[in-house]
Amino acid sequence: MSGKILAERYEMQRQLGKKTGRQTLLARDLETQELVVIKQLFLGSDFDWQDIKLFEREAETLKTLSHPAIPRYLDYLEIDEPDSKGFALVQTYVGGKTLEEHLRSGRNFSESEVKELAKSLLEILIYLHERNPPVIHRDIKPSNILLHNRSGHTVGQVYLVDFGSVQNQAAKFGGTITVVGTYGYMAPEQFGGRSVPASDLYGLGATLIYLVTGLHPTELSQQDLKILFADRAAYLNPNLIDWLEWMTEPSLEKRLSSAGEAWNSLANPREISKSIMPVQPRGSDIKLTKNSELIEIVIPPHGFAFDWVSILSGAVAASIALWTNYYKIPITPLVLRMMSGSLLVGGGVMSIFALFRELHLVIDRQQISYSSHLLGLRWNHFQPAPRQHIRQLEIEKIGDKVSHIIIKAGKQKYRLGVKQGLSESEIEWLATELSQWLGLKIQRT
Repeated sequence: MSGKILAERYEMQRQLGKKTGRQTLLARDLETQELVVIKQLFLGSDFDWQDIKLFEREAETLKTLSHPAIPRYLDYLEIDEPDSKGFALVQTYVGGKTLEEHLRSGRNFSESEVKELAKSLLEILIYLHERNPPVIHRDIKPSNILLHNRSGHTVGQVYLVDFGSVQNQAAKFGGTITVVGTYGYMAPEQFGGRSVPASDLYGLGATLIYLVTGLHPTELSQQDLKILFADRAAYLNPNLIDWLEWMTEPSLEKRLSSAGEAWNSLANPREISKSIMPVQPRGSDIKLTKNSELIEIVIPPHGFAFDWVSILSGAVAASIALWTNYYKIPITPLVLRMMSGSLLVGGGVMSIFALFRELHLVIDRQQISYSSHLLGLRWNHFQPAPRQHIRQLEIEKIGDKVSHIIIKAGKQKYRLGVKQGLSESEIEWLATELSQWLGLKIQRT
């Protein structure tokens, strides 16, 4: 492929991408000595007339566009060679890596970078959507966004590429319905062949959700077609989470309607329900750690636990009684003193345990665990359960009072409540935090 010359002008350098019936190449324009991108569509046995319709539409649309963040149309050619026939679209070359490549290489994006990227792409969409008629990209996703000259303090120059799914006036009056896009980034209305400017906002929102969670939208849970991602982006400002949820509303009526409105709402967030920002009760000593990878609740010691002392004391006494009976040891003053001493030691150990132990509930991407920590030692209350087994979050009431949080993971139940020294307000607060991180509604029983 390298060295081959197309139309006596474009010298092929290397292949950039390939799909069935088409390929994308990097070439050098021998007249200008500039690098260019050539997209080729071949008329093979699997050729579909819909493909050429979209290919020609991309070329015609690029001819009308002039924006520094969009590749520029250069040429359109027919390929008529013995071994291949088809068409070629030549456009300016944009260096850099796609968002997809950045994510796969392990690069992370800070909240400020996410917002910077969002604003840059919205400015491109404002340009496209305000044309007459509007130009709708219909396939906004990480692999169609390029970053050039990215540094540690900025996302760099942002480019929107691949207009192969674009909708313009020709599409609007063409008489047929075309369903195009990429699953996970397509707005629900696109599955019915309908696309509006807000459809591009959905694609942008889904792309940014991938950016902040590291997961493809199809890997995230959904509820009524709504992407549930807040639990995996807990490090973000609640206003940004709310904005991303607004951008990806399944219902057109509830979604932001224009790129200009989206830009303004990002700069000037709307008021959101206080329920999205749970506040720790005043005076609470509970330590809560929550980020995109885990949520950890640490409950400090809450004093003597006389119920445990009595249980242990009874168990020790019963054990000694059985032991003396089995070995026919008479109950003498010495034996009584030994039993009393054992009770005191057992009670003391349990009291120290109650006084100084910490309870840790940890949920990460793999599992949920519940353990006690004392003097560098750790005891698991239950065997850790897989994270995906968590199916229900409850607040249990006894009478009129809130008693416990219950997390159901398979057959196991993890409880946090009054027996662990939590107040009603702490239970409500922690339940809300868990609900948001897990993406589960609180059931009240």
